Amino acid sequence: MRDRITRRLRAIAKEADSPATFTPASVLLPIVAWPEGMTMLFTRRSDELKSHAGQIAFPGGRRDPGDADAVATALREANEEIGLGPERVEIVGRLPVYNTGTGFSITPIVGFVAPPVTLVPDPREVAEVFEVPLDFLLDPANHRRDSMIWRGEVHWYDAVPYNGRYIWGATAGMMVRFAKLLADA
Repeated sequence: MRDRITRRLRAIAKEADSPATFTPASVLLPIVAWPEGMTMLFTRRSDELKSHAGQIAFPGGRRDPGDADAVATALREANEEIGLGPERVEIVGRLPVYNTGTGFSITPIVGFVAPPVTLVPDPREVAEVFEVPLDFLLDPANHRRDSMIWRGEVHWYDAVPYNGRYIWGATAGMMVRFAKLLADA
């Protein structure tokens, strides 16, 4: 599985640039390679945050002026949010840019994390860190399309419910895109 993920990500060409009005951001899709199977780390955002409070997310955020590139942003944010040091992550590639309806242009960065994993979430940003089996996330039978009314219009989005958690929106969209890219390999 590890080789398949690495080969597929290396084969992906970069998508066209996002509109100039979009805010550049990056997230880390951290895959933990446990002996019994791979998992992916997610966070549940703090209920105290101004935007996306309580939602499931990958570690990440907007690019800072001092960040050299999208990888630097994803690694810095993962370190700040959950205490995952950059030296613990082996970057293997990136997914195509994911533009959100809220004006972010997100570069998903995929990296492997060798266990054991000791994390220290920043309680101002992260309420919880949890893992989901990668096999579950990659199985299209676990992907849904749901809808909501936003700004007076129906908007469809990806969702991947797991054990009482609702992974949806951009996070699920990137995960579903990742699964499709691997399935097409």
